Amino acid sequence: MHDIRTIRTDGPAFDSALARRGLAPASPAILARDSERRAGQTALQEKQARRNALAKEIGTGKRAGSDTSALEAEATALRNEMEGLEKSAAEIDREIFDTLAGIPNLLDPDVPDGADESANKALKYWGEVRDLGFQPKQHFELGEALGMMDFANASKIAGARFTILRGKLARLERALGQFMINLHTTEHGYEEHIVPLLVNDATMFGTNQLPKFAEDSFRTTDGRWLIATSEISLTNMAAGEIIPEKTLPIRVTALTECFRSEAGSAGRDTRGMLRQHQFRKCELVSIVHPDHSVDEQERMTACAERVLELLQIPYRRVVLCAGDTGFGAVRTFDLEVWLPGQQAWREISSCSNTRDFQARRMNARYRGGDGKVAYVHTLNGSGVAVGRALIAVMENYQQADGSILVPEVVKPYMGGIEVISV
Repeated sequence: MHDIRTIRTDGPAFDSALARRGLAPASPAILARDSERRAGQTALQEKQARRNALAKEIGTGKRAGSDTSALEAEATALRNEMEGLEKSAAEIDREIFDTLAGIPNLLDPDVPDGADESANKALKYWGEVRDLGFQPKQHFELGEALGMMDFANASKIAGARFTILRGKLARLERALGQFMINLHTTEHGYEEHIVPLLVNDATMFGTNQLPKFAEDSFRTTDGRWLIATSEISLTNMAAGEIIPEKTLPIRVTALTECFRSEAGSAGRDTRGMLRQHQFRKCELVSIVHPDHSVDEQERMTACAERVLELLQIPYRRVVLCAGDTGFGAVRTFDLEVWLPGQQAWREISSCSNTRDFQARRMNARYRGGDGKVAYVHTLNGSGVAVGRALIAVMENYQQADGSILVPEVVKPYMGGIEVISV
């Protein structure tokens, strides 16, 4: 959410920042309505002053026995005019609010220009992309050959973009999630939470899923929403709060199911479990002092990278360009893992700094040592997507016979299973 005072101060600069996202200027229309609103407020104050004066005149006239009917008629007319001005002001306020709510965050200056993912910039590479010595298979080929990944039954039960995992492969997926949540809570300082998977409209608005992205989520018949990420629940715990500065930063995590409608993804990743309606993700959320959000994004991304390094999966860090950066973010780092079966880099984590954009939407603030109140900064990141980690392990740890080795760091969660095989 944007502060209209920023637009009043320098509308052209605001529009120039929007242009980086390929958007048309917004300040002229906003400022025109804002001027109308402020003019109405001035007129309302003037009429209120006149009404107050009339009240005194009417009182004086009645005490003197004078005819006050003309004054009373003027006061009635003023009351009606004031009611009209108040109604108009409320309508303009709602219109401006709705307009601002639909405008994405302004990008950091160091975000590269570009219209789409082709302009994203790789910042670093980690790990060796190895030649496996045989023709690698994709995860769904491996899973189906093992009899442990069932798309046909999942489709029968729920439709497209669902998967059933069985036996050792199901245990490996569970083990990966447990490994991640334990790492982040015991080594990275995040506090584990179990959070609601169903949330209300206000919560969805706070983390900018509403109003613009309603079609990307599933809504229940009672008006609640299934979360697309536990960022929604975790971040909104600060909604409406004034947090003592001494308690910052707040770092929280959750391992949850996530639900996405995948609107607009028809034809993309239709094979396998890369793009699902239901999946598990270990989410990282930080609520920090405004001076520290840049460093916190680096810290959060390093925590996600540590997951992949311990799994010994090659990855690269990418900074998203202007046209690929999400609605609420000022800057996003994606982590992409190498998938030998696809011979491609695929995203497994996004770590974003939203600065005060979400905090304004949810009225999340902190009180400094001087007693002053200001908005916190919020950050979110995947630490990481569990299903995609399973895919990365399957493809990078596959053997020529179709079996899959279990990574060393996951073995303690596997009950002695070291190889996934028939």
